[in-house]
Amino acid sequence: MSTYRGALINGIVFAALCVIWGSSFILMKEGIKHLTPYQVATIRILSAGVVLLPVAVRLWKNIPPNKLGYVFLSGVLGSFFPAYLFCIAETKIDSSLAGFLNSLTPVFTIFTGLLFFGQVFQLHKLIGVLIAISGMLVMLFAKGSVNMQYLSYSSFALVATVLYGLNINLVGRHLHEVGSLAVVAVSFAMLLLPCLIILWVTGYFSLPLTQSGVLFSSGASSVLGIMGTAVATILFYILIKRSGGLFASMVTYGIPFIALSWGVLAGETINGWQIVGLVIILAGVYVTTRWKKKEAEGSRKEEAGSKKYKIN
Repeated sequence: MSTYRGALINGIVFAALCVIWGSSFILMKEGIKHLTPYQVATIRILSAGVVLLPVAVRLWKNIPPNKLGYVFLSGVLGSFFPAYLFCIAETKIDSSLAGFLNSLTPVFTIFTGLLFFGQVFQLHKLIGVLIAISGMLVMLFAKGSVNMQYLSYSSFALVATVLYGLNINLVGRHLHEVGSLAVVAVSFAMLLLPCLIILWVTGYFSLPLTQSGVLFSSGASSVLGIMGTAVATILFYILIKRSGGLFASMVTYGIPFIALSWGVLAGETINGWQIVGLVIILAGVYVTTRWKKKEAEGSRKEEAGSKKYKIN
């Protein structure tokens, strides 16, 4: 009975993460209706930082002083710049497409690891990257007539996923001994002051903040930060502790379909070729990661009985 209950809780947390992260892209679209993309991204980071501030205060002591620079860089690469890039991208592309392109993050993690972090070359990883890129091209050209503006704004989302990949490798290389939740919470705390300055410079505090449109977009941006960043991050690490990183990483496959559902409800035009492109991308993600999963499973079997695995 306890096993069934544990599996049920894991499934609920998994589904909640898919819904929360998959809904992030439509929240960005709602935010930029009455605010600039810079204001939406800043409110997102600021609200997440405020929610995570108590966690940052508690865990700050767990970070060695010589690692604080890497923690700040992690916040910039993994949260700050991507938040702005995705919001800018969604001024010209559909929220569903942004969600589809976000699914390339595992592929760019492999790609940047090979290019900049000296990861060992493996043929299946290259094959997976090429499959995913082919799916991306199918998706980008699915509408037939594609202008350069459409492609250029799509590239903002692609650069964001590259930065996600760089950040994952950075954390793995330089912050592996620091708890992941501590890295996230403290990095957001470091960004609070810059965010307040950006809101002031962009004239947010001069807007009619009680006007319904501005209020709604501000609320959507705040929900994006509180739920899509702060709460989702905590849920993600709970899921990792309960079920392991391999199961938690499967969220990658659920996010784009939630983004697709929101896009349909919002009246965005989605055709069959875009779905084909998404399926090809996810196939590429699977190819790049499945051998790694097998290796991890084999390693755990070898260690079984000799030591216990504990997450602090």
